[in-house]
Amino acid sequence: MSQEVYEVTIWARGVFQDMEGRHATLLMANAADLGGKFVQAWDDYADLPDRVGVPLRKYVRLADEEIEMRFVYVNNNPSLVVLMDDTIVKGMNILRGMPQGGSLVVNTKRTPDEILAFIPNKELLANIVCVDASGLAADTAIDFMGSEGGVEVAAVGAGISAPLVGAAAKVCDRFTIENVVKVASNKSAAQAGFDAAQVKAL
Repeated sequence: MSQEVYEVTIWARGVFQDMEGRHATLLMANAADLGGKFVQAWDDYADLPDRVGVPLRKYVRLADEEIEMRFVYVNNNPSLVVLMDDTIVKGMNILRGMPQGGSLVVNTKRTPDEILAFIPNKELLANIVCVDASGLAADTAIDFMGSEGGVEVAAVGAGISAPLVGAAAKVCDRFTIENVVKVASNKSAAQAGFDAAQVKAL
């Protein structure tokens, strides 16, 4: 019998959201770790975070026992997909490999129905969550770490990753909003993301 591992894929934009995407993986992993899960969080090394605006992926794995597949560097069957930019939904198969009954969390001002209109294989989803994470974290500066003039952000979860992961806690039972708030630098934004999330069951 194969090990049950809960896979998460996070889509972000190169340079603009590279660090925020990494922070989202760390928030999920750290919150799940507090809850007693085995965790893994990493970047997709085939993607190009140094190219401005290019879609890139980050990954998280959560399990109840030590993760055996930790040296497989791609999540092939994500049960949760997170979009840090809602425009990524257009023209890309963001749900590829998702088993039936997955969840989608989107940083957007749009409604769930508006986002669903762009997803041809939406029948895979059990639910979709929309939250204006950018608006909820409006007081934080964009992190251009790694680019000229960039500032390294030492605190994990100071920007849009906090409300986005807070919203994800609405549909993911592998970590709680209480633990997300504990590990996020911007604790109020993490809670606000949970509270403001629009959830549509499918």
